[in-house]
Amino acid sequence: MGIKSYISPKAKVRKSEIEGLGLFAIKPIKKEEIVTIKGGHIMDGKTLEKVEDEIEESYIQIEDNYYIGAMKKAEVKGNKMFLNHSCNPNVGIRGQVSFVAMRDIRRGEELTYDWTMENPGKWSFKCNCGEKNCRMTITGNDWKLPNLQKRYKGFFLAFVQKKLDKLSKK
Repeated sequence: MGIKSYISPKAKVRKSEIEGLGLFAIKPIKKEEIVTIKGGHIMDGKTLEKVEDEIEESYIQIEDNYYIGAMKKAEVKGNKMFLNHSCNPNVGIRGQVSFVAMRDIRRGEELTYDWTMENPGKWSFKCNCGEKNCRMTITGNDWKLPNLQKRYKGFFLAFVQKKLDKLSKK
């Protein structure tokens, strides 16, 4: 069985127009309802460096220098949450590992979140979301953008929210 992330029985993995596989609502999901919970091993940055190539991007950062995710290739598939990035997400984060609906979600909608909610750092990628408000290039510093801070308030990973709170006190 191995390490697995929880995926709501109201959601199913299938091909996504955004990227690869995505998670889709197969039944209506209410605002604040848990969509997925990240499972995995807790590891520090040094451990992650050793296994990162093998585990692809099946982890998330949960604190400065701490991550949760698969630690070996055999755990990757069960550990993924299949939440693609969108600049107009319908899923946000509660605490460190719970991903919840930001609004009521209709059957058939792809479940997405803005990866800037949980992943500060030195990274960037070209966005494929196709939304009207698409930022085109997504970076690990987008969490510092005031409009995103306001829009996603209450839906950032807890340790990112702590960073935001410190910035606002300066």
